[in-house]
Amino acid sequence: MDKIAVLIPCYNESKTIEKVISDFRKVLPGAVIYVYDNNSSDNTAELAQRAGAVVRFEYNQGKGNVIRRMFREINAECYVMTDGDDTYPAEFAEEMITKVLERNVDMVVGDRLSSTYFTENKRPFHNFGNSLVRRAINTLFRTDIKDIMTGYRAFSYQFVKSFPVLSEGFEIETEMSIHAADKNMFVENVIIEYRDRPEGSESKLNTVSDGMKVLRTIARLYRVYKPNGYFGLFAGILAVIAVVLFVPIVIEYYHTGMVERFPTLFVSLFLMLAAIQSFFAGVILYTIYSKNRHDFEMDLIRIEGEKQRL
Repeated sequence: MDKIAVLIPCYNESKTIEKVISDFRKVLPGAVIYVYDNNSSDNTAELAQRAGAVVRFEYNQGKGNVIRRMFREINAECYVMTDGDDTYPAEFAEEMITKVLERNVDMVVGDRLSSTYFTENKRPFHNFGNSLVRRAINTLFRTDIKDIMTGYRAFSYQFVKSFPVLSEGFEIETEMSIHAADKNMFVENVIIEYRDRPEGSESKLNTVSDGMKVLRTIARLYRVYKPNGYFGLFAGILAVIAVVLFVPIVIEYYHTGMVERFPTLFVSLFLMLAAIQSFFAGVILYTIYSKNRHDFEMDLIRIEGEKQRL
């Protein structure tokens, strides 16, 4: 088992990968640096190998797929995840590692948004999207993660080996944040400096399409992790509509003794039935979720035992 593993997922980062590896080797001379090439069409892999990194390949396209492969294959006491585009300074890694190894933090978040991100990043919709996602997750999951979509993080062995990677692309960071919040993982933030990509290096993130994937991921995970809230919301909306439709019919019946709008009556009754079904679906799924939480805690004990044996 490695003491410290630096994980760098890469796709066409030939302009910056050598510098990134060099910077982390200076700051963390005892760490093993892993570069996973994700179908690059340039010479990223060759340059990374020349710079002294352990180079491996993931042929299933997408950052989430790369992270899945990394987490399966690499065993370490502490993992540092960064990008190969030279936007995250290596000097902050020591503080992040210290929190994992000495304070037993499960995930350390490299917080760009509290420092230079909004001035360095020249893409205004990216700035807006980061702020929107942060507010949404912190509100829905009652947490205080300062930067949801940062690619600069440190993890414990338990976090890595208990995290089920479901996302295929850039929504992986959002999934990590929600998993940590839901599973009561110990999370701390470290304020880092952020620098925009150097000239000639292009972002692979599409603001609109990847932004929509992130929002869908939030909705999907909220349904999975908070089924009572998710289905309760639908139940409340349906119940309100049913009551709004039903009240005029009751008033009309009170005054005339007749019901003339049977279609409206039937619609209101069906909507109320749907509201009741939605409510109890949330109750049942929350019971299943609670059992899964119990099983997860037992898995953590098993994972810790595996770590001791490695």
